[in-house]
Amino acid sequence: MKAIKEKHPLVMRWTHWVNFPVLAIMIWSGMLIYWANDEYRITIFGHTYVRFFPDWYYKLLHIPARLAEGMAFHFLFMWFFALNGFFYVLYTMISGEWRQLVPSRHSFKEAWLVLLHDLHIRKTAPPQDKYNAAQRIAYTAIIIMGFGSLVTGFAIYKPVQFYYLTWLCGGYHLARIWHFVLTIGYVLFFVIHIVQVILAGWNNFRSVISGFEVVNEEPKPIIENIPTSDEKSIQ
Repeated sequence: MKAIKEKHPLVMRWTHWVNFPVLAIMIWSGMLIYWANDEYRITIFGHTYVRFFPDWYYKLLHIPARLAEGMAFHFLFMWFFALNGFFYVLYTMISGEWRQLVPSRHSFKEAWLVLLHDLHIRKTAPPQDKYNAAQRIAYTAIIIMGFGSLVTGFAIYKPVQFYYLTWLCGGYHLARIWHFVLTIGYVLFFVIHIVQVILAGWNNFRSVISGFEVVNEEPKPIIENIPTSDEKSIQ
């Protein structure tokens, strides 16, 4: 028997969908800033062997150096990104949703079982509550990454005013590298997230939009009214 079950509260869905376009704009504007000063490369004895974005990439996509535009968008949507993340964390703490999101001591072991099941190597599905072990780790990691992006972003944006953050990140250059590595992490998370959504199916995707999912429930057994000894005596 099919039944409708509530899964995701409105606030969780709202912050999830707001974060998607905001983070996409943050990555796009961040790349405009980076392309204006493409300095990440492997250079030995004055010879560059590897560049993260080679020359043919720029020529193929006709990428212009739009530094001012990239900085304007990046620093504007940074506040939306920060406020949305802060509101999400605050809600999970007040509502108690964090208990279902934070990994447990068994999560890392169970996450491996989730991976084997998704790769069709293991037939038995791993333990599944509202979120499985892999989701717990991924969703907690993305919160930590978001906090890291804000810290490294402020360290790059105002290295003099926020000198203590710059020092905490290992200096301006290292803060910029950490910021860039976190951006790559977001892209990888997005790709894996989309694949997981496709594998989970329409019912799971619908729950993120509507907040409800359709589940199969076992029908409750019908218990016949068996007369007691007193009722028999009356009869």
